[in-house]
Parts: sequence; C-alpha cells; structure tokens
Amino acid sequence: MMFIQILFLLFLSDEAYSEKMLCSYQDVLNYLNLTRNNELYTMTRPVKNYRHPTDVSLEVLLYAILDVVEKDQKFIPYVWTVTKWQNEYISWNPNQFCGIDNVSLPTEMLWKPDLTIEEMTERDRAPPSPYITINYKGDVEVQNDQVLVSTCRMHIYQFPFDIQRCNLTFKSAVHTIKDLRLHPSDNSSEATEWSRDLMRTQYEWLFINMTINSINASDSFGQDFVVYTITMKRKPILYIVNFLLPVLFFLCLDLSSFLISDSGGEKLSFKVTVLLAITVLQLILNEILPSSSNRIPLIAVYCIGIFALMLFSLLETILVMYLIEKDLASKRSQRDRNLREDGNRKSNNFNNCHRDLVELHGWTQSGCVYELSSVETQFELLPEAKEECSNKVAEEYLVLERLSDELKEIQRALSLLLRSRMEEDEPGFWAKMAEKINRVFLIIYVSVVCLFLVLVFSNWNN
Repeated sequence: MMFIQILFLLFLSDEAYSEKMLCSYQDVLNYLNLTRNNELYTMTRPVKNYRHPTDVSLEVLLYAILDVVEKDQKFIPYVWTVTKWQNEYISWNPNQFCGIDNVSLPTEMLWKPDLTIEEMTERDRAPPSPYITINYKGDVEVQNDQVLVSTCRMHIYQFPFDIQRCNLTFKSAVHTIKDLRLHPSDNSSEATEWSRDLMRTQYEWLFINMTINSINASDSFGQDFVVYTITMKRKPILYIVNFLLPVLFFLCLDLSSFLISDSGGEKLSFKVTVLLAITVLQLILNEILPSSSNRIPLIAVYCIGIFALMLFSLLETILVMYLIEKDLASKRSQRDRNLREDGNRKSNNFNNCHRDLVELHGWTQSGCVYELSSVETQFELLPEAKEECSNKVAEEYLVLERLSDELKEIQRALSLLLRSRMEEDEPGFWAKMAEKINRVFLIIYVSVVCLFLVLVFSNWNN
C-alpha cells in the first residue's frame, strides 16, 4: 500500500513538472525575444563581433528549363535555392522546450544575406518563400523557388546540334569578404545528380550537368562568387524534320530538274519556284538565329550554299536555253532563205512551163487545122505539107523535152526542201554546244553538291 502511494505521488509530481515546462513555438520565440516589434535581429548582420564574417552556404538545384530564347540571348530556368548562415544571437536548449529543435517564422523577422545573380535581367517571377527556419544552434535556412530570366551568351555556330553553357553567378550585393563569405554547400556531381532527380521539364533541351566554381576574393575589398554553370544540349530532331530535310529535298528537286527538256520554259519556271521556296526557309531561319553572333552558323552556311548552288543551276539553264534559241533562230533564218530561193525558182519554172504549154497548144491546133484543110483542098501539095508537119513534130518534141527538164527541176527543188526540213530536227552547232555544257555542268554540279554536304555535316558532327 505504501508502494502505491509513492507511485501516485511521483505521477502527480511529473504532471506538475510537465505543466511548468514550455512546449510551444511561441515560448521559444519569447525566450529568444523574437517579435515583430523587435527590430534587433532584422537591422544588422547577426554577429557579436563585427570582425567575424558571416559564413553563408548556398545550394542551387535545377527544377526545369523553361525557355531558351536565342534571338534575345535569354535563359529562363526554374531553380531551387537553399541559403544557410549562422545567427549568433539565436540558441536554446531543446530540453527546456519539450524537445523543440527548430522553429519557422516569417522572413521579415530576421536578417538575410543580400545575395543577387549577376546575369538576372528581370525580377523573380515566382513568389518568395514567406518563412525561414531556425534551429537551436542558431543556423538559419531559407528555401526559395525562383524563375530566373537571365542573360546567356549563346554559341550557335553548330545550331541545331549545339551545346549551350549558361552561368548563374551568385554574390553579395554590397558586402565584401570582411562581412560575408560565400561558398557552395555541395559539389558538382551532387548538384548534377540531384538536379536530374528533380527535373520536371527540359523544353527542347537535354540537361547534361551542372558545374560549381567558387571564386574567392584575394583582397579584403573583394567579394566571393559562386558560379553555377548549366550545360545543356539541344534536341535537334524537330529542326531536322522541319528545316534541314526540306532544304535537302528542294536540292534533290533541283537535281531532278536536269531531266526536264530545255526546249520549253517549264524547266526555268520550276527552278525559280524551288529557289523561292529556299528563300522562304531562309526568312524563317532569320527569325530564329540572333544577329549578334560572331561566326556565321553552319545552318546559315548550309542554306546559303544550297541557295548559291541552285542559283548557278538556274543561270546555267538560262544560258542553255539562250544557246538553243540562238540555234533555232539561225535555223529559221536559213529555212526562210531557202524557201525564198525555192519559191523564186518554182515561180520561174512555172512561168516557163505555162509559156511552153501555151505554145505547144497553139502549134498543135494550127497543125491539125492545116492538115484538115490540106487534105480536102490541096491534095496536090502533099510533099510540102508532109515536110512542114514533120518540122512541127520535131518542135513539139523539143518543147516536151524542155517540159520534162522543168519537171525534173521542180522535183529536185522539192526534194531539197524536204531534206532541209529533216535537217531542222537535227541539233545545230549551238544546240550541240548547249548539250555539252549541260552534261559537263551536271557532273560538276553533282560533285560540288556532294562535297559541300560532306563538309557541312562533318563540321556539324565534330
């Protein structure tokens, strides 16, 4: 019975002791004298001796790559930053407060290091964290999600197979190393691994790694810098499908245009249409690439080179068509001259034949009348009539012979005309020259195109 009474008394004493203990966060804040009206901890750097600099550790992890604007040289990441430092005025014994070892309170109640990012061009788009965390040892921690609009020098020589490296340089806005020392809390491999685990979206990029460089000042008036370099590689498949392949297809169309006949205007109009399509793609490319690049990007060299090759192909087509037209013009002039000569010769032959036929008709009619009259009335003059008739027959034979010769001449002229028209279908000197030029240019053109593509793609690959 005595033992039970002792246990009961111990239980009552424990309850009384627990009621006397402080077990709320507000008790901790009251113990630390942290209230909104107290500006002691928010005005100055929290050190008891100003000669002691405040050590600030920084951790940056990459959540997402939101955008990369090549035209404006902007890099927009979504990062998570963790900043820690020591407040020498904050400490308590957790055993006195029911084991409370950390407390969260509004950010405006404590001093915070004035860290800034050199490359930042716009204010943070994400709302800042409303709370900071303190522990019983005096360590203060601030966690923030930030959408950073920063400037980044883009190297687009190998676009769209390029690799970009953008820096985020953290430093103090006004404090030198006498007041504030800045250093990273993790190394490059840890930051890269954690960023890959936390990555939400990468836009059109592939995150490679994050390197951390700490730059410590050498003199007392300098500042510490922590540089986070984000390395990322572009995913080129969209540009290959929407840009590189169409340009290559247009080049293949230009090569296939050599199968089109040069006699008409279809080949010339086809080449001009393909050349205009390349021009439209170049205008689209101009909207993507920045104009401040020191070197001409390979994709611009690719487009300009193919444009120049197709332009030379168009000029060669114009030259070939000019030579063919010149050959046709010379043939037309020769044919007109031959037609005029044949026309004159046929006209003369026709007039001669007509005159001979008229004479033959007159002679034949007079001979027949003479024969009829001589038979009826002048039988006694028969020997003289026979002699005259034989002379007329000889003359008729001569006329018929001349007519035969004229017909042979007309046949010869017709055969010459037919032969000249057949020769028109055969290529002349300029047409043969145009054909040789076309053949030689095709060989050179295909060779130059292959060499150009090999050089461009090898540079892209390297």
